[in-house]
Amino acid sequence: MRTYSVGYFVGSLSSTSINRQLSKALIRLAPAGLEFTELPIGNLPLYSPDFDDDYPPEARALKDAIAASDAVLFVSPEYNRSIPGALKNAIDWASRPWGQNSFHHVPAAVIGASPGQIGTAVGQQSLRAVLSFCNARQMTAPEAYIMYRPGLVTDDGEVTDDTTAEFLSAFMQEFRDHIERVLTVLPRS
Repeated sequence: MRTYSVGYFVGSLSSTSINRQLSKALIRLAPAGLEFTELPIGNLPLYSPDFDDDYPPEARALKDAIAASDAVLFVSPEYNRSIPGALKNAIDWASRPWGQNSFHHVPAAVIGASPGQIGTAVGQQSLRAVLSFCNARQMTAPEAYIMYRPGLVTDDGEVTDDTTAEFLSAFMQEFRDHIERVLTVLPRS
């Protein structure tokens, strides 16, 4: 079985991010054949087209890390019913300059956790719209809006609720299958 490298974004910059905890759980529950590397977004300057001819090192490193990944996973909260600013900024850097979009044909999945009843459903719709424009090959099902409560995920990524753990395991298995399907048709060179 082939091993795929997955670059993952944590959309929150918070040191106590529940989505960072969720990312640990996803890695722990992932099937064999997936290796994970976090794609850091916290040190990126604000994107401006003024940089298109001379990308700063942080932005170049982001584009290089995405290029080294077979797929990307977005684990993100919802801020004001949309995408966190730091995550949108990272997507803007990675998709520019024009003609050098790092997400073109890349298999992608979106998931997020929130204490609210609808999880991150509205924020994910905003993120999916942006990823569609970037031509990422999104996994559209299962959708995953995790209603987070204290203790659901331990600090080391163990999910304490069996039903949630089963759902997240199935999500990650589907993501692995999605990666394989996309890369069979659209291999990354």
